[in-house]
Amino acid sequence: MSDPNLAQRGFEPAQGQNNFQTRRRFLTTSSLVVGTAMAGIQESSAFLFFGGKTNLNTDDLPQEWVRSQGERLQAYARHIASLKLEKISVHEVIKAHARRKGSVWNQIPPKKYWQNMDSTLLVADKVTEVLGVSLDQVTSAYRCPAYNSRCPGAKPRSYHMQNVALDLMFNTSTSRVSRVARELRNNGLFKGGVGRYSNFTHIDTRGYNADW
Repeated sequence: MSDPNLAQRGFEPAQGQNNFQTRRRFLTTSSLVVGTAMAGIQESSAFLFFGGKTNLNTDDLPQEWVRSQGERLQAYARHIASLKLEKISVHEVIKAHARRKGSVWNQIPPKKYWQNMDSTLLVADKVTEVLGVSLDQVTSAYRCPAYNSRCPGAKPRSYHMQNVALDLMFNTSTSRVSRVARELRNNGLFKGGVGRYSNFTHIDTRGYNADW
């Protein structure tokens, strides 16, 4: 059965459709306050405050990458903040994009893909709540094509490239994480893929079930 708490937060479980474009819509928007005068912090500092677990400190990100993303970085952070996740922070999601393989940097997803991730993030947030342990790291979210091609074992048509998939590390075993994710899926929370790896768990909301 569907989780009533997720329903109250605007999440509708998939009913067999392709879920690349989530049906979640938001009736409210988040306000943005940029903290500027902070003692002992360099002028390049930028803190985006959305409340709760949604703070984003860009000083914790590679500055070369921050500059290359421009205004899209703040806009995407606001979009993630609007989901009002309870267990996963905006910073944890954004930081997963600020990585490179060799000379190739990953990127924030194109705007047309932003809503694709909404359902997956809400599912991951619920998995984190049920597990009752902290999320250690979002190891992968969106991957731009050039970056994806550098990732060992990544498929050419990976769901990460469509901004539908997350790879997550928790402070518990991957067997437990995958079991909880599949139980929630069996209860109708979502339709998608759950993949268990040695040190992380893959979750996506592709619209049909898949296990590995």
